This record gives sequence, C-alpha cells and structure tokens, in this order.
Amino acid sequence: MSIDTRRPHPDDFGPHPAAPLPELPGHSSRGRLERVLRRGEFAVTAELNPPDSANPDDVLERVKPFEGWVDAINATDGSGANCHMSSVAICALLTRVGYSPVFQISCRDYNRIAIQGNVLGAAALGVCNVLCLSGDGVQSGDHPEAKPVFDLDSTALLSTIRTMRDEQRFLSGRKITTPPAVFMGAAANPFVPPYDFRPINLAKKIQAGAQFIQTQYCFDVPLLERFMARIRDMGLHEKCFILVGVGPLASARTAKWMRSNVPGVHVPDDVIKRLEGAQDQKEEGKRLCIDIIQQVREIKGVAGVHVMAYRQEEYVAEIVHESGVLAGRTPWRRDMEPSPIPHEEIVAAQ
Repeated sequence: MSIDTRRPHPDDFGPHPAAPLPELPGHSSRGRLERVLRRGEFAVTAELNPPDSANPDDVLERVKPFEGWVDAINATDGSGANCHMSSVAICALLTRVGYSPVFQISCRDYNRIAIQGNVLGAAALGVCNVLCLSGDGVQSGDHPEAKPVFDLDSTALLSTIRTMRDEQRFLSGRKITTPPAVFMGAAANPFVPPYDFRPINLAKKIQAGAQFIQTQYCFDVPLLERFMARIRDMGLHEKCFILVGVGPLASARTAKWMRSNVPGVHVPDDVIKRLEGAQDQKEEGKRLCIDIIQQVREIKGVAGVHVMAYRQEEYVAEIVHESGVLAGRTPWRRDMEPSPIPHEEIVAAQ
C-alpha cells in the first residue's frame, strides 16, 4: 500500500510536535482539526480504543495505525459505560507527542465543578478539541451499580464550555484568568427515530456552541441523505462542520449483534444480506465501509468522516487510502520532518 503525500501545509508543524500552532483570526483553537475543516478539506477523524492499563506505551502503541491517516483522534470517555483509562489522560499523552486528540466529556460521570476543572486542565495540557456527550446509561456497562450524575445534559455542557471560552468565566460568574481555547463538538444520530426531531436537536446544540458534529455509525446512506437535506434547508451545514460516523463490520453476526445491543445503531437488512452473501465477510465489511465513505463525501454539507473501527484499527489506513478522501494530502505523523519554511513565512501564509 502506497502512502499519498503532498508538501506539508505550514499549519502542520511547529518547532516541536507538541508546540501550539500560531493563532489565526476566526479560529477558536490552535488545533489542526479546526484548520483542516476551515480550509475546506475533507477531514478524517478516528476513535481510539482506550487501554485497561496505566502504561502510557499502551496508548501510543494503539494509536500507531492512525499515523498519517487521520486529522484528529477521539479519546473515548467510558464509552458503553465501561471503565478504561480516562479521556483527559489519553489526550495529554497524545498531545505530548504531537497528535491532535479530541477530549470526550460524558455528562453521566461528572458534575459541573468537575467538568469545568477538566476543561481547564485539558486546555492547559494543549488539548484543542472537546466533544460534549450525554453518555450511555450505567446499566449497559460493567459497573451497573454506579450512580450516574447528569448534572448537565450535552446541550448545557456545550453552553457551559462556550461561557468559559467566550465570556471568560465559570458558571458561578467567577472570572477565568486564561480561558480554554477549544474547538467544540457534539454528537448526532440521524439514523433512529424520531427522525423529524434530529435536525431540531442539532440546531439546539449548534446554538449552544457546537462547531463540529460527529454522527453515529452510518450504514444507511439514503437515511443520511434525507437528514442532510433537512440540515441544508435549515442552513445548519453553514454553521457547523458535520463528520459522518463510519466503520467496518467484521461479519454479518457482528452487524446483527450491534443492531440488537448497541444503543442508537441502525443496520439495515440489505447490509446484513450483503455480508452474509460474501465469501470473505471481514473483507466485504471493509469494502462496505469504503463504499459508504465514497457515497457520503458526495453529499453536500458533509465535511468529513469519523472512522470507528473497534478492534479493527489496523484497517483504518487501508480504508482511508482506498476511499481516496484525503485527496493527495497526508495528515500529521510522527516521522514527519520539521517544516523547512521559516516561522515568519508560516505566519505570513495564514
């Protein structure tokens, strides 16, 4: 497999991998994800399966398949209500070596005091992207006896972080000396009822501060097209960047299990039939993901894809490469050389 290359954009580098990029007018962060999206390039993000470990090398090992193929990496926050290494810790480790992580915050586990403190701490560590989530119910995870918090919902969480960033104050009204410079995201699920409510709910999140959206898995492109038509009618695609969730299915059995057991996942019958009819179901699941990406990129208003390849991370490079969505550019990777362009020219190029 050959790697698509291009001359790195000036935004791609700093004097050190973890150094903040120069401030740009109209940008809320110094992160690469926001820059890629605002340049109008089709963005690719991926989801990191967090380790059940306190070893930082376990995180860096798991992220290797994404190098040079994705613009940002989501550090999940107790997804499925299961306990793993914390999102803020993973983000700190990734930022330290130059990756662009997305800090996920679940309302399920924190009150407003903890949330605001975590946002400040993450920003101080160089984290530039925050994804605000409600969180799966504790009854679905490995600690069903846990007490959920839900002091805020995801929309109130967006509003809270926007207040911290833009008004430079806590919810209590107390002043923040240096506000968190973060690019704010939220989740959306166009694939389950009530379908008419989904665009309305998305509009509320955008009004609360969402600048980018990552959706649930898309296995039904016609359903996504209907959702996006409504989004365009409401003008929401001009107010935020929408990244559609995609991922490979390992088998028809996996697809059936996800449909029955993963909240919010919709897998149509024709997808299961396609997998059942394949000689190599895993390969067909990968091909299906590539096909969906190529269809999704043609939908007006879609700004990128969010690849969720749970326990199939080794296929992310192939999927992104074969889909052709990077259009000849290469996202940051650790073996890239520092930019030969002088700093003065980098700033001028903005």
